[in-house]
This record gives sequence, C-alpha cells and structure tokens, in this order.
Amino acid sequence: MSVADNLPAALVRDLWAQSGLPSAAMTRLSLSNSGALLSSSFQVGAAAQSAIAAAALAATEVAVQRGRPELTVRVDQRAAELECTGYFTLDGELPDAWAPLSGLYPCADGYVRIHANFDHHRDGALALLDIPQPPGQVSREMVASALRNWSAEDFETAASEKGLPVTAARDFAGFDQTAQGRAVRTMPLISITRIGEAEPRVPVPLRPGQKPLTGIRVLDLTRILAGPVCGRTLATYGADVMLINSPRLPNIRAIVDTSRGKRSAWLDLEHTEGRKGLENLIRDANVFVQAYSPDSLARRGYGPAELAALSPGIVVTSLSAWGTSGPWASRKGFDSLVQTAMGFNMAEAQATGSDIPRALPVQILDFASGFLMALGAQTALLRQMQSGGSYLVEVSLARTALWLRSMGRCPLVVTDQPDWNGLCTDFPSAWGELRAAPHGAEFSDFDTRDVRPSVPPGTDAPVW
Repeated sequence: MSVADNLPAALVRDLWAQSGLPSAAMTRLSLSNSGALLSSSFQVGAAAQSAIAAAALAATEVAVQRGRPELTVRVDQRAAELECTGYFTLDGELPDAWAPLSGLYPCADGYVRIHANFDHHRDGALALLDIPQPPGQVSREMVASALRNWSAEDFETAASEKGLPVTAARDFAGFDQTAQGRAVRTMPLISITRIGEAEPRVPVPLRPGQKPLTGIRVLDLTRILAGPVCGRTLATYGADVMLINSPRLPNIRAIVDTSRGKRSAWLDLEHTEGRKGLENLIRDANVFVQAYSPDSLARRGYGPAELAALSPGIVVTSLSAWGTSGPWASRKGFDSLVQTAMGFNMAEAQATGSDIPRALPVQILDFASGFLMALGAQTALLRQMQSGGSYLVEVSLARTALWLRSMGRCPLVVTDQPDWNGLCTDFPSAWGELRAAPHGAEFSDFDTRDVRPSVPPGTDAPVW
C-alpha cells in the first residue's frame, strides 16, 4: 500500500515539501495503521508516524544520491508509537523514568512542574523553597507544603532566574499571550541555514546491502532524550556515531537505550587535552549534533561558525527547548516542562473531565524533535553533497509542540494496557540484557536492529 490520503501522509508530504526534497521520493514510502497503542486527545500517533517516516524517507534519498535507488520504507503507526514510549528493560528490570521529587505540584493559584531528575536541579529547587533537610529526607508532601504560598508564575520566574527547570501550568491562550508564545509562532519547524562555503563532500558509492549513511561520521554531544534519539536514528541508518560525554556531567538512565548503535567516549572540554580531542574529531565529522544550553558550546569556541571553519562542509544540528529567540530562549527546558507551559497538560486534563493537569502519554515532543533533527540533518547532508556549503539545522521542543497542536484534537479513546515487553526486541548491549522498542521504520533490505552494541560512556577512545 502506498501513502494514503490521511493525516500522517499529509504531514509527511508537508515535511517533505518544507525540506525541499523531490516529491518522487514519496513513492518509496508506505504507511499503515495496525491499531493505536496510546490514549490521548492529541494526534500523538500521527506525529510519531510522520516524523519517523520523514526521517526514514530522507535516508532513502541519501541512498539514491549514493547509487542505491531501490530502497523502500514502511512505517506502521503502532510501531511508531511504540518507539516513542521509550520503553526498555535492563536485565529484566524497568528503570524509573522520574526522580522522586520530579513532577506536578499545586501552588496558591495553579500548578507548577519541577524537573528534579538531576541532583543539582533538585537541590536548587529545595533551596529556593527553603527546605533545609537533606534531599534524601525530603518528601513530595514537604515540597507541596512549601509551594502553597507561592504563585505559580512567581515560582517559575524565581526558579528560572537561578537557572532551574521549573514551569507554571498554563492553558493554550495563556501561553499564546506570553512574549515567548509570540516568538515561537515566528519560527520554522526545521530551520536549515547555509553558514559557510565549502566544496561538496561526495561520499563513496554504496555497495549492495550497505545502509544509506554508511561512512557518514556524526558527533553526538547530547544527553537528554531528543538529541540522543536523533543520534540513535542516524546510527540506525548506518552512520558512524560517536557519543561524547563529559566525565563531570550526569546522564539520565535512558542513555542505556539511546546509546544503541553508537560508540561512546569521554572528553572534558574544561581541559586543553579534551578540547584538542574534540577538535580532531570535528575535522573529520560530517554532522555535529548538540543540545546543550543555548550558547554554552559557543562560549567555548564551538559555535556554528567556528565548527564550519574547523570542518568546512559540516552540518551542525542544534536543539533548544524554547527556540532561539524570545525572552525564554536561554531558559532550561525539557519535554515535560514545555508540555506544561504551553497548555497541553491543561487541555489533556479537560479531555478527561479533570482540573488537574495531565501529561501526554509519552514524551512526544522529545521523540518527534529527535526525528525532525534527523530529517533536517539528512536534508542538509543532501544539500552539501549536491551544492557544497556548511549548514546549521535548528529544531526546538516548543516549535514541535506547535506542530503537534496544529494537527487538531481527536477523541480520547482509552486503550488497553499492552504487554510492552512482548512488543519489544532484544538488542546487543554491554550494560546487560537490553530489551527495547525497535525503530518504527522498516526498510526493504536491511534490518534496523542490526546496530553496534549499546556501551557505557568512556568505552571507546575519542578517535574515528
């Protein structure tokens, strides 16, 4: 079955047209729907399926440019939704996704969401609330009690001034009326900008059976979900992905799952040796993926212009939470916070007849943004192959949220809880026995499960 006239198909066509890619490629894509897994009043399934399909279709277009025009791809909505659950087990155990103090809390006039998965964020929030006890002795009830005298937006403002990831819950109209709401509406979903001149880098032709991105080198400087999903997707399509971690920074437990297909090395950019190691990698990289706080790498001398000077022809792919303009551009943000601030949690609650904000069933902003980053990176690679240049690709969680909102609402049909483990697949891993949701796209002549084992940070030397 070819691409049908339905919402996911229309979304893919729109993403494809916005990327300026040839419409003839759509004949290589098949979409299907074997039944929804997720319950939401938003089109999370359509968002998952279309974002994955566009990224996978871009891989087939790269294959065409490298002499393999026969690749086709199929994406089932159920498989796309499964990947976006981020479900995985390690040695048979399901890791906790959230720290005990992360989550939604009532305030004097509404609700706030606190992201406390990292200890320094948790400790900062507790200090702001003047809770002196050791973090291990603090309960959610204690945090809720301390917040009762705070206005939600006052606490949000006070937290953001200290660099803490906290947001007030708003409805759609409330966010739209903010200066950041107005700024986000001016941003493209995927921004691709030529940032330097360079000769085309024409990769060697593919041999039969090789994946589309074989030989493409990707530096992955990301830690939280969306960026790592981008790198994992490119690795799934054959890229040589090098994940770079700092030995000083914490990671979320999902690194076990998002490291599938990647090499993983330590580099400390606070030291000369670490910076030299990174620069050596950059010189031979095709793609540089980053999702640190705005300007944090630029302050160290690794902004887009500096990267293009180090490696003419590179594709710099950058993720932000709130976008690159507006008063919140420098704020920290995560999927759960963007959902809350932009109105999705309020709207999802209303769909269930509740006044208590309700999160979407999956972190769809993270996953969709990761796939859109992979689409943008491959689009820029194609432009580089064809006409040269260096490129900057920019995606934000907030703009992805507007994209989801633009799809409209759907009836909230509660689905039965599936056997998630039974739907998943075993993957090679140095961490232990890893069972996880496979990639939502299936290609005609290679297995997306055939990837490098997931390995802990520092396993590999930082050399290509």
